[in-house]
Amino acid sequence: MGRSSVRMNARGLQARSRMSVPEIAERLDIGRQAVYALLEQRIMPGTRLGKRWIITRQAYEQWERTCGMGDGAGLGIQPEVTVLN
Repeated sequence: MGRSSVRMNARGLQARSRMSVPEIAERLDIGRQAVYALLEQRIMPGTRLGKRWIITRQAYEQWERTCGMGDGAGLGIQPEVTVLN
């Protein structure tokens, strides 16, 4: 196997391990700008790299399974408040 085919296979694997903003928008049936807003507000997991967002498939699917309630997703369960007299 030549060097270029190994490089292309690595890129293909990398592409499958990441999700694009349009792919997420389609999956959630929302606009791209809404996805960017979720990323900016840290509601959805992602890392900003310059002008690009890197969203790993594993992190996104975990977020999707837990409805955004996972650690570091920007949403959390509020503790119950008990009033004592």
